[in-house]
Amino acid sequence: MSGPGMIAVMTTPIVEELVLRAAQKRGVPSPVAQELLAGSRPCLHLVPFQDLTPAQQQEARPVARTGGLPCLPDGVAWPDGRKPLVLTVDCAALPREALDIDLPSDGSLLFFTAIEYEPESSVVLHVPAGVRTTQRTAAYEIDGEREQVKVYQPGDLYPVPGLTVSPDWRDSPATSAFLDLGAGRDDTLDDFEDAVREAAAGGASHGVAVQLGGYSTPWQSPPDEGGVVLLAQIHGQSIDLNVYTQTLIVGTREDIAARRYEALKFEQQV
Repeated sequence: MSGPGMIAVMTTPIVEELVLRAAQKRGVPSPVAQELLAGSRPCLHLVPFQDLTPAQQQEARPVARTGGLPCLPDGVAWPDGRKPLVLTVDCAALPREALDIDLPSDGSLLFFTAIEYEPESSVVLHVPAGVRTTQRTAAYEIDGEREQVKVYQPGDLYPVPGLTVSPDWRDSPATSAFLDLGAGRDDTLDDFEDAVREAAAGGASHGVAVQLGGYSTPWQSPPDEGGVVLLAQIHGQSIDLNVYTQTLIVGTREDIAARRYEALKFEQQV
């Protein structure tokens, strides 16, 4: 199954097949593979064109853009705090069926946040399709002084299907029993997880990318726990190669589905 702007959208049988195949190649028992599958969630990696495989490049269409200047509806100002625009997602081009969170079916999602340091304020805006917009300038005045918002280099991003795994899946019964069999089993499962993620992405490079949905892969404690899920994970280097941070944006499924983006929480990890 495929969607607009999408290289391939995986169905459940395809996901199960690739997980079981990866397990068989690495000597991982089928019950362990099934527990990983039960503890997995789909995601979309948004990557630059050069990170796609040659086969993926043949069908690729961009669905998002880094940096640049925002196009906002008349009467809507640059959000308070004047944080940079880091990401714009074309919701109509986005293969929403590849995710298990509810995103808008049209318009654009705009992400404003600081990626170089812990942001004091961050905003996600949905601009519906058909609404008249104008591109805003980066220059503004504050207390009579002329200031300018940082503008990151614009760049197209392309969607790649992904599979993420709960950090708790190894506590499952069959997997725990497998780990108890002896030394080196952790390494086997690490290799298994890596192979599953690579197979799900069709070989595309996504280590430094934007991720929509799925489980987070944080550098520190995961923020998507206790009833909140990941909306987006943005590696600083996916916006600017010289920025080594990770921004994680989380909220409840209900708030995300109802477009209550003001309720989202932003966390930066370094």
